[in-house]
Amino acid sequence: MHTGNSIIIQAPKSAIFETAANLELWPKILPHYRYIRYLQRGPDRNLVVMAAVRSGLPISWTSEEVIDRDKCEIHFHHLKAWTKGMHVVWSFKETPVGVLVEIVHDLRFRIRLLAPLVEPIIGKGFIHPVASRTLNCMKKYLEREVSQNPQREFQNA
Repeated sequence: MHTGNSIIIQAPKSAIFETAANLELWPKILPHYRYIRYLQRGPDRNLVVMAAVRSGLPISWTSEEVIDRDKCEIHFHHLKAWTKGMHVVWSFKETPVGVLVEIVHDLRFRIRLLAPLVEPIIGKGFIHPVASRTLNCMKKYLEREVSQNPQREFQNA
């Protein structure tokens, strides 16, 4: 399974990157995220339990977050739940109209016989809608912050 979501956000690239990397902010700015629980915390690597809601259904998974500031990418490796083994990459590219933020999810479902049935359900039914809402809410939050606080430093969002 390979799926991607993208959006243009009109905010400083560093602000977008740091906001996306700061999982502690997510439940505060993303209404569909119920919680993020840190199991291990570091400057560039975190182990977390993430929980969201999709159409009223609670979902959760354990993930390793790796923050690559040199490449301006955030990687997530899902370690538990239905999406175990999934690799997620957030990328940030400046364009003339704003910053293109893209989330790409790649999963090879571990039970090969069920993969043709399960991958479309996971991808289209859960991953794509949650990622789309995440990007839309992050855009709304960041663009509002920039318009209300144009001089604000966004180093740690």
